[in-house]
Amino acid sequence: MGCNIAIDGPAGAGKSTIAKKVAKELSFIYVDTGAMYRAMALYLLNQGVNGDSQQEVEAACSGADISIEYKNGEQIVILNGENVNSMLRTEQVGNMASKSSANAKVRAHLLKLQRTLAEKNDVVMDGRDIGTTILPNAEVKIYLTASADTRAKRRALEYEQRGESFDLDQIRKDIIERDERDMNREISPLKQADDAVLVDSSEMGIDDVVNAILNVYKEKVQK
Repeated sequence: MGCNIAIDGPAGAGKSTIAKKVAKELSFIYVDTGAMYRAMALYLLNQGVNGDSQQEVEAACSGADISIEYKNGEQIVILNGENVNSMLRTEQVGNMASKSSANAKVRAHLLKLQRTLAEKNDVVMDGRDIGTTILPNAEVKIYLTASADTRAKRRALEYEQRGESFDLDQIRKDIIERDERDMNREISPLKQADDAVLVDSSEMGIDDVVNAILNVYKEKVQK
């Protein structure tokens, strides 16, 4: 049986960055759920499935066996026994993932695969419904958030570092609108699990957040 850490929270809260660092500190597997959805999209493309046809997507998706491994510190996404890392970041795969990820059967199939991965390994998984839906029995549940202003400034800094133009007010508006959508979506809405520990990173640096989560882990698992 694996030990599971679930990190949920709104867009721009730094979940992936924090989850990867926590996983590295504990030598756990970081489960990149987004990469799993891209692997599913690649499988559907390889099967010649029309992404606009829900029937075709549903009929084909169960044939994809997807897992994540780590070799020499690198995440390896395995699709039906093959390392597909180099194929996941194309625009074609991204477009298919955007369509197929909304399909209930695709989500149900990947949910099963994600739970299987978590049963067999020590994992850190981040998203919006990990502690509430995907890993409801996780030993450690974190709800990582930050104010809309803080998240907007962080996103703006990313644009600035890439040399891209941005409108801070628009970024903040987009974040608030996305929060509203995520919290009110019909399937697995974003919410803090009843037994999750709230971590507000508005006034915290990355290392501070990582240490806070590691302390929760020590309290709950290493008693």
